[in-house]
Amino acid sequence: MTIRGKFKGLDDAGRATVMAAGGAAYTEAGRFTHDASVSAFTFRCQVPGGPGDDEDDAALRAMAALESHGYPHEILQVAVTDMRTIKIRRKGRDD
Repeated sequence: MTIRGKFKGLDDAGRATVMAAGGAAYTEAGRFTHDASVSAFTFRCQVPGGPGDDEDDAALRAMAALESHGYPHEILQVAVTDMRTIKIRRKGRDD
């Protein structure tokens, strides 16, 4: 899951925490990347999916992970990539 948004009223302590804990990796707790002013962000979150889960379930769980960080924000865009549907093309192999 990738959630793009902007922080709203982030104080200096929150800004420092976001800057210290940022990173581009997808984790279940989620990680932030942000602009230089720490106003806009991208939140990357890995949401393990079960057989009956759909994109809406995953989006709700990712938004809950974002909310758990407690920073005031506005969500601008949510994108779901279901890794179960991605095909890997290997060089030199015809499938």
